Parts: sequence; structure tokens; C-alpha cells
Amino acid sequence: MRLIKSLLGLLLFVFGVVFGALNKQSVHVDFWFRSVEARLGPTLLIVLLIGALLGGLVVTTAVVWPLRRRLSKLARTETPIGGPDLSTESSSP
Repeated sequence: MRLIKSLLGLLLFVFGVVFGALNKQSVHVDFWFRSVEARLGPTLLIVLLIGALLGGLVVTTAVVWPLRRRLSKLARTETPIGGPDLSTESSSP
């Protein structure tokens, strides 16, 4: 599995390098307070990365955190299926 992940990472890295090399056109990026002249390839890759991070943050805050809170609340209120946990009680011989 580690080999597959390494190969996939290498493939994505090569794809990014080729993508950046093929898109050498200069673009004008205008921010609200400043404007920048940059190459198209790296600009698109940076915007893609920022979009993925913001999307992950939205999913985490809107879905993952509420589900974790519900799960921890449910785990505190209900007893396990097998009955009460006897491992916390001390047994004397």
C-alpha cells in the first residue's frame, strides 16, 4: 500500500511539473489591495490548493464536527451492547 501511495504522489508531482511547464503564459492577478503578474500554471495550482483547503474546512466544520459531537454524546449516554463495562470494577479474590 505504501508503494501505491508513493507512486501516486510521484505521478501527481510529475503532473504538476508538466502542467506548470506547459502553462507559461503570464497572467495579471488583481487582488483587492495589490495586483501581481504571475505565470498561469503555478497560479492555477495555488488556487486549486486553496480551494481544496477551504472545501475541506467547510466539510469539517459542517459535517465532521457535528457528527463527532453526536457520537461522543451517544457514547456517554448509552451502555455498550455487551452490557455494562466490568473492567473498571475492582474484583477481590
